[in-house]
Amino acid sequence: MDLTILWFWIIAVLFVGYFVLDGFDFGVGMSLPFLGRDDTDRRVLINTIGPVWDLNETWVIVAGASLFAAFPEWYATLFSGFYLPLLVILIALILRGVSFEYRHQRPEASWKRRFDAMIVVGSALPALLWGVAFANIVRGVPLDANHDFAGSLLDLLNPYALLGGVTTLLLFFTHGVVFVALKTDGGIRHRARKLAARAGVVTVIAAAAFLTWTISSHSATAVVILAVSAAVLLIGALVANAAGREGVAFTLMAGTIATAVLSLFAALFPAVMPAINDPANSLTIANASSSPYTLQMMSWIALCALPLVLVYQGWTYWIFRKRVTREHIPEAAH
Repeated sequence: MDLTILWFWIIAVLFVGYFVLDGFDFGVGMSLPFLGRDDTDRRVLINTIGPVWDLNETWVIVAGASLFAAFPEWYATLFSGFYLPLLVILIALILRGVSFEYRHQRPEASWKRRFDAMIVVGSALPALLWGVAFANIVRGVPLDANHDFAGSLLDLLNPYALLGGVTTLLLFFTHGVVFVALKTDGGIRHRARKLAARAGVVTVIAAAAFLTWTISSHSATAVVILAVSAAVLLIGALVANAAGREGVAFTLMAGTIATAVLSLFAALFPAVMPAINDPANSLTIANASSSPYTLQMMSWIALCALPLVLVYQGWTYWIFRKRVTREHIPEAAH
């Protein structure tokens, strides 16, 4: 396989890993106002992702670094043209991380409420804006002859991109609530299952509209198969949730997000940044990639490092696999 094609799909897999893993982090953060009836409930929710949220975020760092090394032209155009949305995502992630660490440093309820609000906002904004960004990449943006972004912020706020943002927001929310049902017990678990069922209906509607719109513009066989697979997996996840099979529901939600993201990359291929104003200005895997030597060296590094990362992350999830309950939260904890 050509190394440019290989690295296009490696980057796709890295973003799949990020959206699947940090996606449920975002969902748990957004669920605080809905599932956290008191501070103990909110501590339970935060503790479900406490050992893993920062590890999950390393996937986007690796994806960004790989994008920079393998496709520097793509990286430059993307990060210059999407500077403001990506900056907002970065700030939101920083505030969310700070809130996890600082909310328990003082006992005042007002102190905790402020940081809880930052967790909710810091989870919802990336969930929305990542969808807007990727929908714009698939749709295409105005590019000049030098492959520089030639549009404005308003060009990024088009109906297709906004629908993509709403879809990822709802997918991640449902994914996170299913994860809460998997990782907790008692009242929170039952409330999470009910919330996942209600949120899932809205998610199905938004996802169906977005994937149908994508298929209508990119009708390649691979896109259709992946999009239909995502829809089937999503419905299967909701059925499993209704049956109380949280592990199956979570696995199917992960599969939904994975196949949906892969459908977007399949719709994009072989371009990496289409130019809607002039197709001749589009970035492709051919004119945006690094030298063959660079890609070859990266391939050897990835072959050695990626298995170690996967083993370590799998071991971490295994160590922290037990359910979190209210009984695990000490009365005096703040």
